[in-house]
Amino acid sequence: MKEKQLGLLGKKIGMTQVYDKANRLVPVTVIELTPSCVTQIKTKEKEGYNAVQVGYREQKESRLSKGELGHLKKANVPAYAELMEFQVEDTSAYKLGDKLTVASFAEGQLVDVVGATKGRGFQGVVKRHNFSGGPASHGSMFHRRGGSFGCRQWPGHVIKNRPMPGHMGTNQVTVQNLPVVKVLEDKHIILVEGSIPGNKGSLVMVRNAKKAKVTA
Repeated sequence: MKEKQLGLLGKKIGMTQVYDKANRLVPVTVIELTPSCVTQIKTKEKEGYNAVQVGYREQKESRLSKGELGHLKKANVPAYAELMEFQVEDTSAYKLGDKLTVASFAEGQLVDVVGATKGRGFQGVVKRHNFSGGPASHGSMFHRRGGSFGCRQWPGHVIKNRPMPGHMGTNQVTVQNLPVVKVLEDKHIILVEGSIPGNKGSLVMVRNAKKAKVTA
């Protein structure tokens, strides 16, 4: 890609398996990266840092706020549902309206994929924190509980960060150093080896690996 920090927004399609050049059967995740558009360029002189803002997935204008619509019309670009910013060292290689496509990735390179994990709703301590639970026999009345959460006279309250029941999932997770197995430019799709966070259809961000493994 043009810059190490720049990436693309896309959609997780699902998983399958393909044969690579060494005839190995490799599990891959299919990611659709439809062309994105440069919607704003920030410079160190004006905003204090260099960055490129990218718009993904064209949207009806009626579904955007007046502020969002005005921001995009100022750049003379269509309405986009998602906007994301990428810091870069030099912005001279980009201009407003530039299209960023899946062609910026190459087979064999390493990428990082950022996404949100699947939402699990409200869960207890056994599922959420892998507690072992209590006896399973009849009458124990302590099957999947968390036990005593508080203390007695001192300190007299629940200690901070105590694992307890609560909302599980929808956390941002970055999976690093995934090899790009195949790039299908005509379909705007890349296949990356391994799994990535999120369910089918979820929004993900694909970028050049920041901590790429160096091989001798």
